Amino acid sequence: MLLKSHAERILPNGSRKLHYNLRIMPRFFSNLLRALRERRGTDMSFMCRHLLSERGEASQTALAQEIITAYTAMNEKQRLEFFDMLSHDFAPDEAAIVRAAANYKNAPGPSTLATLYAAVESPRQELFRRINTAPHGTETLVGLREHVLNANSGSFAALDLDLKHLFRSWFNRGFLRLERISWHTSALILEKLISYESVHEINGWGDLHRRLEADRRCFAFFHPALVEEPIIFVEVALSKGLTGDLEPLLGIQTPVLRPETADAAIFYSINNCLRGLRGVPFGNFLIKQVVTELAAELPNIKIYGTLSPLPNFSQALQDRKNEEGFTHHRLSRLLAGHARNLVAAGGRRDPVEALFRLLEQPLAHREVLAQPLELLALAYLTQARQNGKLYDPVATFHLSNGARLERINTFGNLRPYGLHASFGVTVNYRYLPDELEENHERFVRGEIEVADALVSEYKTVAQAWQVSAGTRIPFSTRAKKTVANPR
Repeated sequence: MLLKSHAERILPNGSRKLHYNLRIMPRFFSNLLRALRERRGTDMSFMCRHLLSERGEASQTALAQEIITAYTAMNEKQRLEFFDMLSHDFAPDEAAIVRAAANYKNAPGPSTLATLYAAVESPRQELFRRINTAPHGTETLVGLREHVLNANSGSFAALDLDLKHLFRSWFNRGFLRLERISWHTSALILEKLISYESVHEINGWGDLHRRLEADRRCFAFFHPALVEEPIIFVEVALSKGLTGDLEPLLGIQTPVLRPETADAAIFYSINNCLRGLRGVPFGNFLIKQVVTELAAELPNIKIYGTLSPLPNFSQALQDRKNEEGFTHHRLSRLLAGHARNLVAAGGRRDPVEALFRLLEQPLAHREVLAQPLELLALAYLTQARQNGKLYDPVATFHLSNGARLERINTFGNLRPYGLHASFGVTVNYRYLPDELEENHERFVRGEIEVADALVSEYKTVAQAWQVSAGTRIPFSTRAKKTVANPR
């Protein structure tokens, strides 16, 4: 069949060359795929191995598309079986790794290093690269990783790491395109923004329209392989000064501010859209790029900061079993200066028990709770840990990007979800362009940069926290602002 599909072509120099009749190629691929299906049905192991053995680019793409089609049709049970097969049948050869490592140890050089590198990389990674050549390949693989994460199985950890490794290359900053989202952006993308907003729910088109007015900005990263699919987006409010109150930023009836009169840009919502890209860093690039865009458009903006939630504050306060968190002894020390007021208002002899009774109705006891909550929130943001890491993921994100902990606002978010997650507390982080790199380096060394207004409370919190653990906290001497944060 292949010989009959050849035709002679006369080259400019008079020689002859055989080439495939392109009209025959689709028939060839359909015959190939039919043969595969007839031989093994939709055996994914067979098709994946065949894809790795293929050398022709066109046949690779056709077979990759067949694998994508088969995967898309799978139910949950079939997907788990597929993941198990990928985890075991396409893992690296341990014996080959040991041999390659020994050869490199005995004769280190480019050749033995290349052999070791090839042995360590799992066949899964090359399989995923080839699947990615088909239309919707990237989209399928991102969805596949989401399914792996949803399975929540430790046995798929290596499979997850392979996908994450590839995505860090495929979705690096050089491939991402920054776009400003406006009311004139396609309805498809606007609908996705409503769907993906996870920090402050968008309640319909009227709410979204207010978030895209003249005194608001929304920017998103897009990837060329995912058409009209935002990867991550940030919402920004232009304002006069830094605010700790969420309602003026989200209220539909809030008057629109003329952009040229604003002096602050407040990042109030950052959303990663695709769970399959979790752990792939975008946010730090996005914020820095948006700051650059805003500085060019609005030179009157002098303050760049956030109005951020404390998503796990309530959970952390009540997590008594976490030895790195709010133990009863730590809470007692932190609340010592407010014990009398708490006991009187809460009707309990123990100030810790009185606190939790008052927190059952925080709005009804705002005056009594305001100062204790500020102190506890500061401890939560800078001291509380879980598995050795800061308890709060939002704090980790902003502080690791070089932001400064600027201000804690009690009862800054009175919406039901804000009261439930953090008893209404919000926090401002501030980005000072000249200090970002330095603050980032300090955070890596275990130091957190705080504003002058928080230094005294921060020392009080850190000492109470560490004394209760039987250790003494060392303080940084830098301008009395940066306090060491022992790990």
